[in-house]
Amino acid sequence: MVQRYDRLKDIQRLDPERDFLEIYRLTVSYEFPWDITRALELALYRTYAVPSIGRLLDETAELTGRSQKRYDDTALLLDTVVEHGFDTDEGRTAVRRINQMHRSYDISNDDMRYVLCTFVVTPKRWLDEYGWRRLSNHELRAFAAYYRTLGARMGIRDLPQSYEDFERTLDTYEREHFGWDEGARRVSDATLALMASWYPAPLAPVVRGASLALLEDSLLRAFRYRRPGPVARGLTRGALRLRARAVRLLPPRRKPHYARQNPEIKGYPDGYEIAALGTFPTPGVRGCPVPGHRRPSDVPVE
Repeated sequence: MVQRYDRLKDIQRLDPERDFLEIYRLTVSYEFPWDITRALELALYRTYAVPSIGRLLDETAELTGRSQKRYDDTALLLDTVVEHGFDTDEGRTAVRRINQMHRSYDISNDDMRYVLCTFVVTPKRWLDEYGWRRLSNHELRAFAAYYRTLGARMGIRDLPQSYEDFERTLDTYEREHFGWDEGARRVSDATLALMASWYPAPLAPVVRGASLALLEDSLLRAFRYRRPGPVARGLTRGALRLRARAVRLLPPRRKPHYARQNPEIKGYPDGYEIAALGTFPTPGVRGCPVPGHRRPSDVPVE
């Protein structure tokens, strides 16, 4: 019978520079599927506190007007690469769709690099606090290699190389750029409402309160939310730590769990085509201001 730490032993036999995809897949789909989902939700959420990012998301109305679809599409496109790899038809199609959407907008390289950093750093910090174990150095090296590869295929320049580089880049960017923006606050409110909508209506205030209790003071200040009291924070964080202890005692997962299997993905009950996920912005329509915009079919594949 497979024991709780056997998969970590398998991971440590792999080369984090050569086998980064296999290590990343084992870590996120076998070891921590629920935790990584929560951590990546938080990773994307914290990017709203950079006004240039939060403002653009408000202007597109994707997260304020079509929150569930935006959530589903983002999760499915990112996880397609995890499940199928970078060099398969499915993986290339997912990266192509991500690139087509980003190139429709005037997004700086610095903002793109920062968002990528959140995908590396936030899961590590979440698992430090709420995981049934912490990530090993082997896994951190693989995470960095995985997102260096994704970043390169997205055309992002000056990519961090090590986990420590990703962490320094993130912390510096947040210190310099976190701030108030009215549009970003609307996006934040819409995201909190979306997460509350996944539960029965009477629980919505509890879910919103628990979500706010997980936010750092820097995020609360940027969005101008009232700081949750110590009881709310203690109960929320304590419950997550109790869950981690319980999970540690459970037998390890025998089958991988991918984002398409998450109950939060609600928009495609009859399945989906990777090439149809996401948005197809039209020049001149709200949220698509880039001069010389090309239709997605005209954008070269990376």
